[in-house]
Amino acid sequence: MTGGLDTAIDPAQRPGRLGVGVIGAGKVGAVLGAALRSAGHTVTGVHAVSEASKTRAEALLPDVPVLEIPEILRRSEMVLFAVPDDVLGELVDGLVQAGHVQAGHLLVHTSGRYGVGVMTSVRAVGAIPLAIHPAMTFTGLSLDLDRLKDCVFGVTADPVVLPVAQALTVEMGGEPVVIKEADRPAYHLALSHGSNHLVTLTAQSAQLLAEIGVTDTERLLRPLLSASLENALSNGDAALTGPVARGDVETVRGHRETLEHLVAEGMPADILHAWEAMARATADRAEDRGALRPDAAGRIRAALDGAEESGETGGETGSETGSETGGETGGL
Repeated sequence: MTGGLDTAIDPAQRPGRLGVGVIGAGKVGAVLGAALRSAGHTVTGVHAVSEASKTRAEALLPDVPVLEIPEILRRSEMVLFAVPDDVLGELVDGLVQAGHVQAGHLLVHTSGRYGVGVMTSVRAVGAIPLAIHPAMTFTGLSLDLDRLKDCVFGVTADPVVLPVAQALTVEMGGEPVVIKEADRPAYHLALSHGSNHLVTLTAQSAQLLAEIGVTDTERLLRPLLSASLENALSNGDAALTGPVARGDVETVRGHRETLEHLVAEGMPADILHAWEAMARATADRAEDRGALRPDAAGRIRAALDGAEESGETGGETGSETGSETGGETGGL
């Protein structure tokens, strides 16, 4: 009987339910507010300024009143701050100075960049800061609620209240991973670099394909990029393939010339700049792990610099230049 007991309990009847206010009905705030509501907490109010935020709040948090921030704090035991990083500290400090933050308030922010240090001022009045950051990109739609079930949250809190942050994460369907206060900048950098720049690279690849008349770029790219991501996550740098990792100097040179031509014809130069930077990083990592010999790496870098190659280097690709995987790349 105990196996089915918890599932039979109305979430609102679970112990420790809180009145939760949401400040910032952006793509993250509205979704997390809805997740907390599904866990049985009462969303007391939401602060939304733009029409898009108000529409999102209405869709994900129906019947929740749109209120000013001081009123949200007055009504709530826990307040979720889902606001831009650059305004978080100033906003919280201002609320403390104005007397709106009270002893016992749980103040939770969703910034990946910060731990609880950005909310240090709340300690003076007896409030409790928590940092709970979902490592997920959000659409602001209800489908995000399902994505939370496979989402990891980076949580930072004082040891005595860390279990509270972890419990809130689990209630929203996620898995908590503890990030030390001092490690938050590196944590956020890692996620931003991977996620944001993956979007940029994908968009650039699609733009290049569209330029040559490919209409369904998604169909062409999805299997390749999905497989590359899975291989990279499983094998790290060992998943590197392609002309740079193989030491195919003339192919790299040809890619550069093609990009330079396209830029001259009106293609945005950011694609060339990004390609150069990533190709250099790929050469460095391939050389560091021994997949690319130093001499081959040097020729790749020269090609990236636009230098003409001299000497007898024709045909010295694949395993001849230091890559053991020259024939196992599927043509990429």
